[in-house]
Amino acid sequence: MHKMGLFDRKKKKDEERLKQGLAKTRAGLFGKLDRLVRGRSVIDAHVLDELEEVLVTSDVGVQTTLDIIRRLQKRVARDKYVSTNELQSLIRNEIAQLLLDQAPLLPADFEAPLPQRPHVIMVVGVNGVGKTTTIGKMAWRYVQAGRSVIVGAADTFRAAAIEQLGIWAQRAGVELIKQKHGADPAAVAFDTVQAAKSRGADIAIIDTAGRLHTKSGLMDELAKIKRVMGRQIGGAPHEVLLVLDASIGQNAIRQAQEFTRSVEVTGLIMTKLDGTAKGGVVIGISNEFKVPVKYVGVGEGLEDLQVFDRQSFVAALSM
Repeated sequence: MHKMGLFDRKKKKDEERLKQGLAKTRAGLFGKLDRLVRGRSVIDAHVLDELEEVLVTSDVGVQTTLDIIRRLQKRVARDKYVSTNELQSLIRNEIAQLLLDQAPLLPADFEAPLPQRPHVIMVVGVNGVGKTTTIGKMAWRYVQAGRSVIVGAADTFRAAAIEQLGIWAQRAGVELIKQKHGADPAAVAFDTVQAAKSRGADIAIIDTAGRLHTKSGLMDELAKIKRVMGRQIGGAPHEVLLVLDASIGQNAIRQAQEFTRSVEVTGLIMTKLDGTAKGGVVIGISNEFKVPVKYVGVGEGLEDLQVFDRQSFVAALSM
């Protein structure tokens, strides 16, 4: 009973942080919707045209906007009469459905049972999206869930990345595996997985370089890191998580295109939702790439990396 009460309080706190983090996106997207339907009594083709513009300019993305509009057109055709009062709840339902269609292969809950130990996670993304910070927060979350974690600094291209990951590893209370600046990233990944195996760790998280996301060199390097880990532990990495900065809107979609084309991405982490009005990009990216959003970053604190709850996200967007 006590545990349940604690869980409920934590969930409520997370929902509150998410609501605060989505304030700018909510004001943008649903603020525009309010203005669109004001004074209208029925959804017609004209309203749907304007709605299309609202969704596209809220960074939901063209493809996902068209998917939502098509669903609404079917609903309007079926029900013959749909009032503008129903529009917000209809859109909320459609967005929720799009997000729910993309469920993660592995539960995002940090306490969920692990199919194997060590569970190896490779984290990818361009520089500046908050990748290293996110790894620190993820490691901390796992530690809070009672898991032993080792992190590997395979972004050897930037000395600052190794140093930054060291600071976050210390804050999270986890072991860091590193080599000198400029070392072979695959060798660091190898050492990290080997250390996780020999120490009986639950989780190994590997940071990777994020430079030159438009050049094949980086993608070849990521493929090499994957191969090296796979030779150590069958099926490793078990997850490849792509970190994207929500505040860059449509550019995040372009980055997702590049990475999903070159690396087998199993989940997304959207950062910096708290400082942007472009949170609608979460909907577009999840739908367009058929890759689930697993975690969202809603602040600077260790506890501000949250498991992505689709229903809570839609509720926080439209409150």
